[in-house]
Formats: sequence, C-alpha cells, structure tokens
Amino acid sequence: MTDAKIPYSLNSKAVAEATRFWLHKRGVTLEEIAELVMLLQKKYYPNLTMEECIHNVEMVLSKREVQNAVLTGIQLDVLAEEGKLFSPLQDMIENDEGLYGVDEILAFSIVNVYGSIGFTNYGYVDKLKPGVLERLNDKTTGQIHTYLDDIVGAVAAAASSRIAHRKQAEREEELGLPHAPEDAEEAARRSRLEETLPE
Repeated sequence: MTDAKIPYSLNSKAVAEATRFWLHKRGVTLEEIAELVMLLQKKYYPNLTMEECIHNVEMVLSKREVQNAVLTGIQLDVLAEEGKLFSPLQDMIENDEGLYGVDEILAFSIVNVYGSIGFTNYGYVDKLKPGVLERLNDKTTGQIHTYLDDIVGAVAAAASSRIAHRKQAEREEELGLPHAPEDAEEAARRSRLEETLPE
C-alpha cells in the first residue's frame, strides 16, 4: 500500500521566521534598515524615532509578498556564491551585471506594497547607497549581494512610504478630517495595545 501524498500547506510562521533568519545570516539587521528609513524620512518628520523606523521595517517584513521576495533573492545570491547557477545567469549575478535588472524588478515588488511613493525613496537610496547598502555593494568581500542590496533598499523605501501614509492619517485625524482606514495589521496592533492599557 502506497502512502498518500500529503498536500502542501504553507506554514506562514515558518516563512516569517526564515525571512528574519536569512537576513540575519547574510549580515543585515533591522536596525541597519531602520537607519535608511530614518535617512529618508527625518527631513519630513523631525520627531521621528528609531523605534518608529524599526516598527515600520517590521511591519513591511510581516507582509507575505515581501517575505517571498526576500527569500527568493537571498537564495539566488547564495546559489551564485556557491557557483550553482547555470551560465550565463551565474556570471550575471556573480558580477552584478549592469544590464541584468531582475534584481530591481524583485525589489519593485516590495516597494509597491505601500504605493508609488516608495519608488522615489527606493531610487534615492539605490543611487546614494548609504549605510548598509555601501557594505552590501562591496565586491571585495567574496560575498554576492546582487539581490540583497536591492531588497534592503526596497524594504527601507516601503517602510518610509508606510510612515508617510501613517503621518498623513495622523494629521487628518488631528484636524478632524475624514481619512482612509488604517490597514488591518495596524488596527489589530492598536486594538491589542488598548486591551493592555488600564481603564
């Protein structure tokens, strides 16, 4: 008697944990991504804190499509490092070929999560390559981060967009103006927080 094949079922918790694990394994911290967010948003929100930046990075990383992009990109970088891709793809990723734009396309799937404002944020950090992006672009380390540098920039850009949308909603609330409802994750977070506060 043959064993029946168990149908595949996505384990969301495992995917989220793997995303954090692989970012850490490839030497990227949430704080470093949050520093990029601070760079992008401090001019517009002088009272912005690192805690807010980290929180928004975490919220971006909680999105399934972001996790998928992070895991896919990092795996391609690792396989290229190990020389396990077929040529010419191996050579293009290994050398971060200028005309190879699939890494940016994958990054756009992250940037797009919080609207088109993220594209300008992404373009800015991708051109400037500050902080962690400069390190990830160092070709002398022997590591390949063709995808990861774009992914990190995209997560920072998306977190920056998220902050901009939240700050606009806060402004409208203060002025008593109608505004779009917050997304479900933020509403749930606030609800949990309110439940823990004393009456």
